[in-house]
Amino acid sequence: MPVVEPNFRTHVEENLDALGVSPEREALVHQGRRITAGAFSDLVHRMAWALHAQGVERGQTVTLLSGNLPEAIAVRYAANLIGCRVNHLYNKLAADVQATIVRDVESRTLIVDPDYDERAAGVIGLAPVPTVLTLGPAKVGVDLLELAAEQTGEPFASQARPHDVCSIRHTGGTTGHPKGICGTFEQMQAFRGETRAQREAQADAPDAAGRLADSLRARDEEPPRLLVCTTIAHFSGMLVDAVLHANGTVVLLPDFDPATVLSTIERERISHLFLLPPLLYQLIDHPDAAVTDTSSLRSLTYGGCPSSPARIADAIRRLGPVLLQFYGQNEAGGVSVLHPEDHDPERPERLRSAGKVLPWVEVAIRDESGRDLPLGEHGEICVRSASIMQGYWKQPELTAEVLRDGWAHTGDVGFLDADGYLTIVDRLKDMIVVVGGHVYTSELEDLLNSHPQVHQSTVFGVRDADRVERVHAAVVTAPGSDLRQEQLRALVREERGAMYEPADITFVDALPLTDAGKPDKKALRRQAEEQRATA
Repeated sequence: MPVVEPNFRTHVEENLDALGVSPEREALVHQGRRITAGAFSDLVHRMAWALHAQGVERGQTVTLLSGNLPEAIAVRYAANLIGCRVNHLYNKLAADVQATIVRDVESRTLIVDPDYDERAAGVIGLAPVPTVLTLGPAKVGVDLLELAAEQTGEPFASQARPHDVCSIRHTGGTTGHPKGICGTFEQMQAFRGETRAQREAQADAPDAAGRLADSLRARDEEPPRLLVCTTIAHFSGMLVDAVLHANGTVVLLPDFDPATVLSTIERERISHLFLLPPLLYQLIDHPDAAVTDTSSLRSLTYGGCPSSPARIADAIRRLGPVLLQFYGQNEAGGVSVLHPEDHDPERPERLRSAGKVLPWVEVAIRDESGRDLPLGEHGEICVRSASIMQGYWKQPELTAEVLRDGWAHTGDVGFLDADGYLTIVDRLKDMIVVVGGHVYTSELEDLLNSHPQVHQSTVFGVRDADRVERVHAAVVTAPGSDLRQEQLRALVREERGAMYEPADITFVDALPLTDAGKPDKKALRRQAEEQRATA
């Protein structure tokens, strides 16, 4: 059993301490409900006692099937207080994939949002679990809120240990076996920059970035007001923790809708927001963006997939100097930040980068043999820090492929320049191997997006009947556009050469997105392959 560090406190305990400073303040807003810090803390402790009474113990897995509910955040905190690992399912995965994950992580308890009770019934039918609890009345399970109401609000003492797994986040899962990424309570503190090594690094370079959490919120006295409109099972959940710790307020929406997001920014005086690039583009392209008061925004963080310099420049012109790009991975933790002062619409080469590497993170660019490459050369981005994952759940061989000698191999292709800026050009698995070389999809997307009639694009490889990979693109054009394939092909030939020219360009009303909000290249690739098979 791991030795308990005398002064170790989990991120949950620290957040509950912060919530206790001003218990009357507004902590969470959800569909007309305004929940105080004191009421939220009380719910967390009551839930912990209720889970404990149901036989939930340290070291077990609690799986959530839930939307963006305050109760889902509270039950995650409660389970972590007990010392459980929490696995939050992506809601848009198929039921059989969700069932595979539930079974794979050895779920002791499934906690269900009543809005997903029918899906839960299907998942349980495929992967039974000992206990099913619900966040309100539902057709399946026992109402955890009723159980919690019967419990004491006295603090539940944390049973977690630094090296216990506190979260299992899944990546993949659309095909094949989902990969569960394990993070410990100690690593959650590393995310906040609380370890000794990071404090020493910050002392050596105090102006570089400060704490990672601080880099994601404004450095001023006004408490942040965060709008969450992407799933709390992903990066938004970490931002919720950071904002609650900073005595801020979290406003929860069930999903992303540009009109609703804009009106909420104005009504709730939102200061902080996280969006994946495709959602950011939808926001600034919406007609309401021109007439909505977004002056309260102090920081709009974007990341999670490649962004277009041309579209980011559009966002700067629309929203002002509030954009901050964050690059990281569940496997590798936070890696780099492009701060607002680096967001200059007249410097697209800087907007193309992912910013400077965080001071407590080491980055190496390596070739296939593991040799470190000089500045400017393209290779795999490898990362070493206290935030890299413990490993993949029950997949030791895959863990050994990604974690080697203390370094996380990200699978991203990129380069470092002489000024210390990191640029990502592609995913190794997305890079298209064509006759004559490699096509980096993000570079081609940047070029397509530079056309004044293109709003969004994504590029992917599709194998033809001879198993030769061909370049394909899906493009969203501006309203009223008369753009044709040949015009874009000509642009690509002129700027990048025939090697980059797409074999096929499909014009779509909107790009399909994954549950996390990234362009779903797998779905587009399947559609293209099916069309080729029936042609």
